[in-house]
Amino acid sequence: MRSPFSSFRGEQLAGIGHNQGPPIEPGRSFRRHAWTVARRELLPKLPLEIIRRRVARAKELGLAYPAYASVLLGSGRDIVGFLFTCDALGLRLAQTLELPGPTVDKLRGLARCDRLLLAEPGDDPEVLRRALSAGPRIDFAAAGRAPLPPAPLPAGRAAIRAVLDPLSLPSDAVVMIGTRGSERAWADAARLAKFLPAESYFGGEAASR
Repeated sequence: MRSPFSSFRGEQLAGIGHNQGPPIEPGRSFRRHAWTVARRELLPKLPLEIIRRRVARAKELGLAYPAYASVLLGSGRDIVGFLFTCDALGLRLAQTLELPGPTVDKLRGLARCDRLLLAEPGDDPEVLRRALSAGPRIDFAAAGRAPLPPAPLPAGRAAIRAVLDPLSLPSDAVVMIGTRGSERAWADAARLAKFLPAESYFGGEAASR
């Protein structure tokens, strides 16, 4: 099943090359750097209306504009999904599902992108996905299970791809929200658009868990 957010109508992101970003081949690091620099140089030339649309889109995604702009600079793609770890959400499943109120509000406010879930190794991702839909009424497009620690990078990358691939989501248009350094390494290995610490995305609520 393909995600309805895999492509967007409206603004076409102008840039150098094509919308897939830098090619994955030897010299990728330099090409990505050159790609980012070239896109950054375009910023002063952006019409005010485009900047306003991007500021509005950042608000839809619950992101500060600089964080959203850094994704556009890095990949040339709009964000089509957020991959949340259970720890990032403060998600607990005992006899009933528990989710902090501010986190619920933040998730419900997301617009025109998929919510994705990466469950802890001992949890059933589909049970969590159904519980989130039935309880706080938050729909997640897909869910998968994180590998057992200490997991090598290929295992982390495979776990992420197992969530994205059924929806045909491009990795460089998905942002991961997590809490651990190993998760950041998995996000890099899967070539996601960005990894954001939970406290950065959810604010003080995440930091107090």
